[in-house]
Amino acid sequence: MQRTKVTTLLLVTVATTLIGWFVVVGLERRGTYLPHVPWIVDVALVALAAGVFWAGWAVRSYLKGRRPSLDPLRAARTLVLAKAAALTGSLLAGWYLAQVVAVLGDLAIEARRDRAIAAGVAALCAVVLAVVGLVVEKFCQVPPDDTDPANGGRSRADGEADPEAGATA
Repeated sequence: MQRTKVTTLLLVTVATTLIGWFVVVGLERRGTYLPHVPWIVDVALVALAAGVFWAGWAVRSYLKGRRPSLDPLRAARTLVLAKAAALTGSLLAGWYLAQVVAVLGDLAIEARRDRAIAAGVAALCAVVLAVVGLVVEKFCQVPPDDTDPANGGRSRADGEADPEAGATA
């Protein structure tokens, strides 16, 4: 599985912001206003980021030799969780940024300013979730095996095939 690229996350955030802005503005033109972003959203996003980081730390500790054992399925699930956290954080950051952008022209109105602040804080928490997802993906990266025991412990040259890789049982 390939690591998530930062450019992919940025594109998702920008696309979600644009689409979200059209949705928010369209709803407001029809007289429907979104409720304020509750503070529990911020707490939930930070708690989720902490949980993903905790799961990734266990994998990192194992790879650094500080943990005696780790179930391979847990490591794989942690990687998938990290990837999901990065993409979810990116999507949510775009959605909350769309809400901020939609009210930028009305910041003189206290209620709109409060809505922008709440959505801005939620967007920052979503960015934290995305960054933690990327960091944990890095934690789950297994270092390449440079040495080949059949080659006297020397590194295999680039492009040199593994003689046992093509063997069939």
